[in-house]
Amino acid sequence: MRDLSEQEKFWQGEFGNEYVDRNIGAPLVAANLALFAKALARAGRIASLVELGTNVGNNLRALNQLLPRCELFGVEINASACAQARALGIAQVWHGSLFDFAPERRYDLALSKGVLIHLAPELLPDAYAQLYELSRRYILIAEYYNPTPLQVSYRGNSDKLFKRDFAGEMLDRYPDLHLLDYGFGYHRDPQFPVDDITWFLLEKRP
Repeated sequence: MRDLSEQEKFWQGEFGNEYVDRNIGAPLVAANLALFAKALARAGRIASLVELGTNVGNNLRALNQLLPRCELFGVEINASACAQARALGIAQVWHGSLFDFAPERRYDLALSKGVLIHLAPELLPDAYAQLYELSRRYILIAEYYNPTPLQVSYRGNSDKLFKRDFAGEMLDRYPDLHLLDYGFGYHRDPQFPVDDITWFLLEKRP
């Protein structure tokens, strides 16, 4: 069994539990619904999707409303968050690290929202590979953007939050990926505030 990285242990433990307690509520689901409606507006039919880093399922709840016929899957490393996401009864949620998730299938959409930012830079190539291999057609990345890599203090912790051009790095790494759409969610939005997230919808093309 492989050793978990420092970041994986961090989110698996007490800090991850505290994050769960801070991120529950209908306003979060509404804001996610508005964001996903914009982010997926130019996508074709999505019959199945997988989210890496599901937490308590706020994103899956929004996606279930937006795509009621879509088969939903999630991956979550924190046991408490995984249990709450499973309890929603709307998705199959696998408990474990995104790096160990190995289903015998692909999904129309693979997505990451607020997860890549918490991975150490040396882990990103494997995270990109997971997103790419799990996707049959679309990849949605919704993270903190910065044109150059930047490490930011996160609630008093160092090496736990990073900003960079995640989508650009994936586009450079995989020649068959193309940018289909992108946008920004602002924390001062009067109706649906989100945490200054920049999203990118990528598509696999021959």
